[in-house]
Amino acid sequence: MKLKLFFLVILLGMTWPSLAQVGGQNTYQFLNLPVSPKISALGGKNITSYSSDPANALANPALINFEMHNQMSANYMNYFADVNYGTASYAYELGRRTQVIQAGVTFIDYGRFDGYDESGNSTFGFGGQEAALSVGYARRIGKTDFYVGANLKLISSKLEQYTSFAGALDLGVSYIYPEWDLIVSGVVRNAGTQFKAFDEVREPLPFEVLIGISQTLKNAPIRWHITLENLQEWDIAFRNTARDVEDLSGNVTADDPGFINNTLRHAILGAELFPDGVFSIQVGYNFRRGEELRIQDQRAFSGLTGGLSVRFNNFRFSYSYAQFNRAASSSFFGLTINLQ
Repeated sequence: MKLKLFFLVILLGMTWPSLAQVGGQNTYQFLNLPVSPKISALGGKNITSYSSDPANALANPALINFEMHNQMSANYMNYFADVNYGTASYAYELGRRTQVIQAGVTFIDYGRFDGYDESGNSTFGFGGQEAALSVGYARRIGKTDFYVGANLKLISSKLEQYTSFAGALDLGVSYIYPEWDLIVSGVVRNAGTQFKAFDEVREPLPFEVLIGISQTLKNAPIRWHITLENLQEWDIAFRNTARDVEDLSGNVTADDPGFINNTLRHAILGAELFPDGVFSIQVGYNFRRGEELRIQDQRAFSGLTGGLSVRFNNFRFSYSYAQFNRAASSSFFGLTINLQ
């Protein structure tokens, strides 16, 4: 009965009406970036990472737990072209080890740009910044192994002279079975709307449905993760004309990702070595990123990610590295502080 209830909630989330978008078809794309070095190292998206790090709640509010009490997390990434991105979060236990609230912020600064008019004359410099403030809460459902949580987000964006404001809701449910060290989660992210559009026309938010499962191996200190992303839209593969093949007669065989390729693009694989240890290592592979950024006849290791973390007393330092292609990579740095 418990599992039937869980999958019913997931299926209801997957039938959310016509907000299924991937790629550049919605605004506030910074909300799709990884929220911490660990999640970045596990492939960029993960909703089954249960720990004392309050940043995990930004990915799945159902994972808010009493171990996060008085923990503060700050993470920073120097993204492409000197774009600065980061997150910060804090959690506090309200009482009885079951009432925990978490607050977080996600921000991105696109830097400074030179301005020109339609004739090419220099005008003035301008910048671009976006941020999201969130408050999350989770609780256990009775005496079951199910936990539910929600994040309420307020989103602000300023791009040159244009500003926008929006509100969004994340809903998460997790089934945590300690005897098997098993976690199964489902999350509906960024369900909301713009309160104020950039220029009169309201744009959709990056709505997404995810399902994940993870478990620690019985006889080895390894935890594996499988995350399925963008389940609100099945067909996310597209033809890449750079991979079309032309024969000597000029006949073109179009690139066709196919059913299996499209299916795999929903999957993200991750693994942790010593997941509960003072020192841990994470690796991941994002199939969609690997396929979309793959270059023919070259090995760029697109889609591969890796990271590590180490704890010193009340401090845990984290780092991850993501390779997108030979010309683009990113490093993510994180610090979690136990304030108790």
